[in-house]
Amino acid sequence: MNSEKPLIAGAIAMVAVAGLLLVAIPYIQLKDVGPPDGLHPYTAAQQRGRDEYIRQGCMYCHSQQPRDRRQAPDGERGWGRPSVAGDYYYDKPHLLGTMRTGPDLLNIGARQPSADWQLGHLFQPRAYVPGSIMPPYPFLFDVKDRVEPGDRVVTFPPGTVPPGKVVVAQPRALDLAAYLLSLDRTYPVLKAERP
Repeated sequence: MNSEKPLIAGAIAMVAVAGLLLVAIPYIQLKDVGPPDGLHPYTAAQQRGRDEYIRQGCMYCHSQQPRDRRQAPDGERGWGRPSVAGDYYYDKPHLLGTMRTGPDLLNIGARQPSADWQLGHLFQPRAYVPGSIMPPYPFLFDVKDRVEPGDRVVTFPPGTVPPGKVVVAQPRALDLAAYLLSLDRTYPVLKAERP
């Protein structure tokens, strides 16, 4: 090459085209997207649970973006409809995830709407999903000899808790379960057309 100028100009042009295609155009297309009618802001407990979800690194193994059936069989797996931009209106930062070591969680609140199931699964995943590779989170719970006023006792399948003991959810476990239960994006995303 006779000069670096064409090389530098080409590199700048490539970065500009990539920025236009990957940043500017999507921003223009999505800047006016609002929340769907069925989506509500997180409560204080759900937001604390979302912070705990981030702190525990759940998004490293779980995605929150069911894909279209042309891309993956997420609908057949029972993970719900494909996600749309409005599903993430109240999410800052977005927790789309990059891996699926575990199932997609965008609709876990619809698939498993029981707080006891969510709490029990956090304490001992294999008691609920045999063969699960999810690590247990026993540090979010207290194992006690007896129940005290205000304790939220978690019910388990037989043989999960040592005999004579009770498992009590700590506030951060309750918040995490509240966040997981809020992940229910089964509302319709398209408004019905009027005749």
